Amino acid sequence: MDTNALFSVAGRVALVTGGSAGIGRMIAQGLAAAGARVYICARNAERVAKEADSIEGDVIGIAADISTLEGIETLVSELSAREKALHILVNNAGTLSDAPIDEFSEADWDGVIDLNLKSPFFLIQKLLPLLRAGAVAEHPSTVINIGSVGALKIGPREVYAYQASKGAIHWLTKSLAKNLSKDNITVNAIAPGFFESDMTVITDDAMREMVTSMVPRGRTGLAEDMAGAAIYLASRAGSYVTGSVIPVEGGLSI
Repeated sequence: MDTNALFSVAGRVALVTGGSAGIGRMIAQGLAAAGARVYICARNAERVAKEADSIEGDVIGIAADISTLEGIETLVSELSAREKALHILVNNAGTLSDAPIDEFSEADWDGVIDLNLKSPFFLIQKLLPLLRAGAVAEHPSTVINIGSVGALKIGPREVYAYQASKGAIHWLTKSLAKNLSKDNITVNAIAPGFFESDMTVITDDAMREMVTSMVPRGRTGLAEDMAGAAIYLASRAGSYVTGSVIPVEGGLSI
C-alpha cells in the first residue's frame, strides 16, 4: 500500500472561505503545503491578496462577500472562469455575536445565521457543477463544513445564534452527505475546539491556564491539528467517510 498516495491531495483544487485568517488560513496553508492549488476568499481584497502571497505554495486570493447570495454568485463566477473542476470546498467563513439574552438583537441573530448557515448551503448549491466535474468514485470531491465544539458542549459565553448555527451545520452536513453521495461527493464537518484566532483570543496567562485546564490534551489547537484533519478528509484515505462530524478539540467535549 502506497501511503503517500493514500493521503495525497497533490494536484487537487480547493476553495477555503474565510481563508485569510484563523482556522481557514491553517487549512489553506496545510492543503497548499500538501500540493493542492488553493483559492482563499475573504471580504477584504487587500488582506486576502496579502495572505495569499504569504502562504507558501499555489495559493490565489479572491475578494468576495459570501454573506449575500449576490456575493456567492460573484465568487462562483470568478472561480468557474479559472477552473473546470473543484475537488475540495471548505466552508469556514463564520462569525459570532456575544450578548446577554435580554440584549441579543435580531441583527445579532440574522448576521450570524446568514453567514454561518445560509452561506455554506448556497455556496455548495452554486458550486455543484464544479464539484461534480471533479468527482470520481475512487476519489470523491469533498465538502468540509467547519462546525464547532460549541455545538457539542455548551460553553460559558452567550453566543446563542453561533451555537444554533453550528448545531444546524452538523445536521446539514449529514443531510447533504446522504443526498450527494450519488454524485461521488463526500460531506463532512470538523468541530474545532479552542484554536487561537481573531475570534478566540487569549488575553493573558490566567486565561490560558483556565482554557487549557478544560482540555484533556492540556493545550490549545495547533495549525497542524486542523490541517491534518482537513487533508485526511480530502485525500483518498477519507473517501469512505461521509456525513461525519469529527471533533478536533483535544477532548474538550468529553
